[in-house]
Amino acid sequence: MSEQITLEDLRPSQGATSKSKRVGRGRASGHGKTSCRGNNGEGQRAGRSSKRGFEGGQMPGYRQMPKLKGFKNFNALNYAEINVGEIAKTGLTEIDLDALKAKKLAHPATHELRVLGNGDLSVAVTVKARYFTETAKEKIEKAGGKAELV
Repeated sequence: MSEQITLEDLRPSQGATSKSKRVGRGRASGHGKTSCRGNNGEGQRAGRSSKRGFEGGQMPGYRQMPKLKGFKNFNALNYAEINVGEIAKTGLTEIDLDALKAKKLAHPATHELRVLGNGDLSVAVTVKARYFTETAKEKIEKAGGKAELV
């Protein structure tokens, strides 16, 4: 017949536990005299507890940091803007955001293209963008091109 294990037989494994530190038991113990509390001051006294974030009178880290001001909208769209005068310089017959990104004329992180009316256009070009100013649309169509909203 095998022995049955009871709760009294259970013991923690070797090295899993250690004796609690016994302070104030003489100099030979290594924790005598001041009992690991230093030589005077707040920490020496009974019932001492410092508030959260207290750094011994030093200016706490959370007060050293500058206050954050404002708000960053992570849903904001980044627009690439191109003037009508720059369209002819690209050398493309069909212009959209992907074409500008491929030619490195627009930042890779931009989401939409806006066309502004500065400059003149003499080449017929198809432009696909999210937004056109009135003058930009007029100049593109006057040159024989198309202004398509995407």
